[in-house]
Amino acid sequence: MTRTYVVTGAASGIGHALAARLRGEGHTVLGVDLRDTDILVDLTTAQGRADLVVQAGERSGGRIDAVVAVAGLAAPVPATVGVNYFGAIATLEGLRPLLAESPAPRAALVSSLAAIDRVDPDLHAALLAGDEVRALALAAAITEAWTAESENSIYNSTKNAIALWLRAQAPTPAWAGAGIPLNAVAPGVIETPMTAEVLASEEGRAMLAAGAPAPLNGPAAPPTAPADLLAWLVGAENTYVTGQIIFADGGAEALRRPGVV
Repeated sequence: MTRTYVVTGAASGIGHALAARLRGEGHTVLGVDLRDTDILVDLTTAQGRADLVVQAGERSGGRIDAVVAVAGLAAPVPATVGVNYFGAIATLEGLRPLLAESPAPRAALVSSLAAIDRVDPDLHAALLAGDEVRALALAAAITEAWTAESENSIYNSTKNAIALWLRAQAPTPAWAGAGIPLNAVAPGVIETPMTAEVLASEEGRAMLAAGAPAPLNGPAAPPTAPADLLAWLVGAENTYVTGQIIFADGGAEALRRPGVV
């Protein structure tokens, strides 16, 4: 059975790998990104989020089978807040009515291993409160007063908050009650241009390997690893998994939080 998918962040990385896999299986994929794909929108803006919903509805004929919110930034800038948290929520909630028309609707998003790291408490609270104006202002202040300690706090805060949003929303009438499983994948180190410099040296590879004990892919996994997991989560074959954040990280989360079930 062929299905229609919407995948944000489809121009590169995990989103690109997921879109390629799904298309290779004969499915229809509406890729979303700033460039090089089907729907070109900026998910940091209200207009871009609205345009996504309109274009996805028009291009799909009013029905989609799955939405995967992959688009994200890791930079210590306010735009990371707009894409990683508010853009992901707008994507999932905005496209949910189109999912309701599918006989087997599914949804997923991408969190991160960084979700278990230090967050900025004020920014984190603003995210969970849904206050985008305050969250952007706080992120701008963090960026302006940059320190080595705060370098990843914006990214960490968004990825932790989106995971908590998912856990709160997945069991609700709007999602589980409507027969729509909602899950997340939390990748560890993935082979991307951002990690290329570290992976290029023996010392860098050894440092990354020490934090991820599984020898399956070495110190970093290709984008296809989390993409393959996402493909299953949003496929019709997933009939019982919802509300889960699944760490695809070579065992790093288990190593760092052995007492957490």
